[in-house]
Amino acid sequence: MKFPPDLLPGDKVSIVSPAGKIDRQVVERGAELLRHQGFRVQMGRHAFDEAGVFSGTDSARAADMQKALDDESIRAVFFSRGGYGSLRTHLQLDWTSFLRNPKWLIGFSDVTVFHAQLSRHRIASVHGVMTSMFERDRIPTEGFLQLMELLAGKKPEIAIAPHPLNVAGTASGILAGGNLSIIQSLRGTPLDIRPKGKILFIEDINEQHYHLDRMMQNLKAGHVLEQLSGLVVGYFTGMKDGKTPFGRTAYEIIREAVEPYRYPVAFGFPAGHELPNHPLLMGSRISLEVAGSGVMLGNRNK
Repeated sequence: MKFPPDLLPGDKVSIVSPAGKIDRQVVERGAELLRHQGFRVQMGRHAFDEAGVFSGTDSARAADMQKALDDESIRAVFFSRGGYGSLRTHLQLDWTSFLRNPKWLIGFSDVTVFHAQLSRHRIASVHGVMTSMFERDRIPTEGFLQLMELLAGKKPEIAIAPHPLNVAGTASGILAGGNLSIIQSLRGTPLDIRPKGKILFIEDINEQHYHLDRMMQNLKAGHVLEQLSGLVVGYFTGMKDGKTPFGRTAYEIIREAVEPYRYPVAFGFPAGHELPNHPLLMGSRISLEVAGSGVMLGNRNK
């Protein structure tokens, strides 16, 4: 596994918008917070463009990201937001230069597309807050401060409270995953998850319960779930029923899908579309300990 260099004060970073359009003030405030951390910030030329739901045309979004990927003076790429559009952007990118000189890519949700691309090439990335979650009420969020520590080289262990649906056990493996809907959309493509021995993290937002069940059953039928070493379940925010109630909560649907397997499962991990949103080092080897007293997740390499 390749790990990009730690960030240092004075390093140059970029903010790009590869997916949904976003309010300029949110991104500019995010850039200001990064400058307060000592970074030099370069904004994507098309970061505030609008083309329907997207932050500019596919070619414009791809041009910004390509520039950030290829510029060796840029040490990290922060994504302004998710939404929808990252796969369309990805299809226009040339990763050749980046793969020779990897840098940090940071984001979550629709950005799961890029985490999948880096996982394919065994390069670490960060599932972490984007500009709208950098602060609340003009105060930096816990997730933002933890993200800064992680990018500087600190890899703290994360302890969370027990959950009644947890499955006890211990495991180690490479951390992969992200937004479940995006993982599902990549099935059958070159970015499809390679599950053997992985610890999978999943989260999602605004999906119907039956659709969540369909995604979990797809992972089960595709022999993904059976090959994992462990499962970490983050926020499932704003999940809902159709006209006919499904009869189970999001966590109950997930728990039922993994019932046949003997690996540890941790519910309620604080990452996803709510705060606090703890950063996760995707591609790192982690340890997962699930017990009656709680859950511990720690990084076991760089």
